Amino acid sequence: MTTRSLPRISSGVPGLDTLFRGGFVQGRMYLVLGEPGTGKTLLGMSFLEEGIDNGEDVLFIHGEESKEDILVNGAAVGIDLSEATFLDLGPDSDFFSEDRSYELVDPRDIESERIIERIRETIDELDPDRILFDPITQLQAIEPNEYQYRKRLVSFMRFLQGQGITVFSTQTPGTSTDATIRSLSDGVVRLERNTTGRRITVEKHRGVGQESGSHGLEIREQGLEVYPSLTPDAGGATVEPEQFSTGIEEFDALLGGGFERGTVTVFSGPTGVGKTTLATKLLEAVTEAGHTASMYQFEESVATVRHRSEALDIDLSGVGDNLRLEDIEPLALSPEEFAQQVREDVDSRDTDLVVLDGTDGYQLSLHGAEGDVVRSLHALCRYLTARNVTVVLLDQSDHSDGTTDPTDENFSYLADNIVVLNYIERDGRKERIASVLKKRIGNHEETVRPYSFGADGIEMRAPETAVENFLTGSPTYSEGSQRQDDG
Repeated sequence: MTTRSLPRISSGVPGLDTLFRGGFVQGRMYLVLGEPGTGKTLLGMSFLEEGIDNGEDVLFIHGEESKEDILVNGAAVGIDLSEATFLDLGPDSDFFSEDRSYELVDPRDIESERIIERIRETIDELDPDRILFDPITQLQAIEPNEYQYRKRLVSFMRFLQGQGITVFSTQTPGTSTDATIRSLSDGVVRLERNTTGRRITVEKHRGVGQESGSHGLEIREQGLEVYPSLTPDAGGATVEPEQFSTGIEEFDALLGGGFERGTVTVFSGPTGVGKTTLATKLLEAVTEAGHTASMYQFEESVATVRHRSEALDIDLSGVGDNLRLEDIEPLALSPEEFAQQVREDVDSRDTDLVVLDGTDGYQLSLHGAEGDVVRSLHALCRYLTARNVTVVLLDQSDHSDGTTDPTDENFSYLADNIVVLNYIERDGRKERIASVLKKRIGNHEETVRPYSFGADGIEMRAPETAVENFLTGSPTYSEGSQRQDDG
């Protein structure tokens, strides 16, 4: 039997089905590992709810929480297990007041047989399609040693497989039997929670394989949500010769005509130099030309951007639904969830241009380990360019200290085009200048152009040949030079 022909069922969480390459294999056993509070039980409850929605019989074997608490906790995130069958293996409240005495036998032997018999009778009577065993270590507590526990697990699993039942079990890692239950399970999921958010990893899917790596996990009012890490298409994108105009004739000339479709451009420069303003002018030009564009704000509000753009006569109303501007709430999303949001936008609107403002805000606003966040941005850019989407990243780099790095090393190698923006001082007056440091496709001007903002919009002037030390990060005008507007 091939992996494609194995009967599959949904885990109840679409993103998790993706990680398992199509869902769980029917009749197999799956284990989720995680510390308390990581979402193990909720993941298992989603698994059971999916079965109920499909008209299946499901069984919840529990021992640490009462049925009432389980139903309340599930309802808090939109999970309804009222139609499930519950088997409570926990002790009754009168356990502590009973005077139990056992003669000539180990009390665990009696308790073990009693519990196993209850499980078997319930399964025989219900004939469930799905079972959640939360936690599976309840069986370990009633066995005298690890050997007997392993023997009991093997026997239990063979019994369930003979019934064609799919089992989802939970366990807190760090016990002496971790290796035992992991080796016996057909699939293993690990949940983690720390200061950078929740993560989920599928470590094993016997005979089928899984999507490797760490992925995003969120617990929301509507339940659990899994966001697989973005996997760019194999092979590079074919860049079309079409160019997007920036809306400024002189800026287009600096760029050798504009930005090519399917490329990544980095606007790099210190704060206040005009990166966002130039990007909004590009948005206006692209949408007026009949294309679709989206801009995601990580560092300031959309309302602020709109207000500043209006003052410079930049129209961000868009043509119809061609333009989308969106604030990203700090620490509300994982990189994977944001990537899915962008992907859905691109697919639904056939988006041509995506602007991310800016890279520092991206890293600070999306919760996750720093390395994971940066890798996610790299994957997102590759994914978009593979679909011939043009990407613009706004990167804050302070060149005033004489650094020779034009942009953050985390992003420079991603860029097909690097536009460096900086300040220059002459005669006590601060000016802005722009230059194209890198352009992979086509030619570009090798000079710098001064630009300014005013009530009439953005003005970019002719190439300035009297600028020195631009590449050092501390540009200056050559001695005795004059401004172009002075003659």
